[in-house]
Amino acid sequence: MQNSADVSPNDESKQPVAIGRRGLLASAGLLAGATTLGSGLAAEAPSAVKRFKFCLNMSTIRGQELDAAEEIEVAAKAGYDAIEPWYRKIYEYVEKGGSLKDLKKRIDDHGLTVESAIGFAPWIVNDDDARAKGLEEAKKDMDTISQLGGIRMAAPPAGVSKGEIVSLDDAADRYRALLELGDRMGVVPQVEMWGGNPTIGTMEKALYVAIRSGHPKACFLGDVYHTYKGGSSFDSILLLGPRAIQHYHMNDYPADPPRETIKDEHRVFTGDGIAPITRILRNFMAVGAWPSLSLELFNKTYWAMPALECAKVGLEKMKASVEAATARA
Repeated sequence: MQNSADVSPNDESKQPVAIGRRGLLASAGLLAGATTLGSGLAAEAPSAVKRFKFCLNMSTIRGQELDAAEEIEVAAKAGYDAIEPWYRKIYEYVEKGGSLKDLKKRIDDHGLTVESAIGFAPWIVNDDDARAKGLEEAKKDMDTISQLGGIRMAAPPAGVSKGEIVSLDDAADRYRALLELGDRMGVVPQVEMWGGNPTIGTMEKALYVAIRSGHPKACFLGDVYHTYKGGSSFDSILLLGPRAIQHYHMNDYPADPPRETIKDEHRVFTGDGIAPITRILRNFMAVGAWPSLSLELFNKTYWAMPALECAKVGLEKMKASVEAATARA
């Protein structure tokens, strides 16, 4: 996406304290990349493809209407290393008589890992009662994914009503509370930006919330499409380090529709759009970050494909993109 989205718009206590800019960066490990930028990508090339873990976000095959067990089978047969399930599908499976124990066995038998999970607990909202219920929902989600062997989950700005204003400092306090819940549950919530969202709609805002939380496990869940949609710069990755970027949503986007009107459904397979995929991947490597790369798409054209075919094509294109980014000059 070498266009307007590559230019950022002008834009240890329970209570976070004010600290200097460098201290803010250091507190989240965001200065880690500074010492690795000159190390040279060529030296990393031989092992780079193997160091990335390839993950299937189940939104990619959501339109095929499989159950949670069938989605796991598709990911395994397609050759993925890991999965990123949606809580909605897991709960539907259990409500119809399935068990988390069965899902865990399927995951283990196929040698898969659960790198993250997608839910929408309203942990960030202003209303105290609603936020308390949101934390209870998040607790249930954390317990569920923990039983499947997962250690992370997405923490997007879900539930904020139209016209509601959540300050970034309040968001940081609430993210810290979510992280502290995660400490007890053994799951790390990753603050996720939704491009254009009034609360956390840019990479800059998400990173502020993570850093300001003052929690050592704070981290950022990035996304190619959302970075573009929010008008942030992919080169901001160079300010981060491996602790800040553990998991990343991979996809691509076309030139049309334009950024102002593009939607989730327009996402395309990695490498089939105009996003600077090679630069994104090389930026990860430059700062020593090897996040799990999770294919997250909502494309109705792909939903019309057989699920296994869709998953295989998506994996092939992700791997081809990594190979291109790590090839010696």
